[in-house]
Amino acid sequence: VQLQASGGGSVQAGGSLRLSCAASGGSFNRYVMAWFRQSPSKEREFVAAIPQNGGNTYLADSVKGRFTISRDNARTTLYLQMNSLKPEDTAVYFCAVTAGIIQSSYRDPGQYRYWGQGTLVTVSS
Repeated sequence: VQLQASGGGSVQAGGSLRLSCAASGGSFNRYVMAWFRQSPSKEREFVAAIPQNGGNTYLADSVKGRFTISRDNARTTLYLQMNSLKPEDTAVYFCAVTAGIIQSSYRDPGQYRYWGQGTLVTVSS
């Protein structure tokens, strides 16, 4: 599976960005998909996840009410709509996919088998 993340950039606080992650080479409909982020000197942290059928979504407390995760199985693409961005959202954002994990594992980066290359989001105050 190959994942290509895009959509990062520089915005001012309060602005919006939409990240995309195009997947190829696998059975997209089988995968749980997620976004993680990592800033300098910090561990990779969970942002959001969405199951195979795009039903319930799961968000980190720090982004609830501001970020939305979605997927388009026909286009084999994952999205992250980020609104009301804050300087603390500055990080490299990674998309990740895996199959066969349960809901309680969605937030664990070690459970994901395939990763995109990351896209940088910079939010200035």
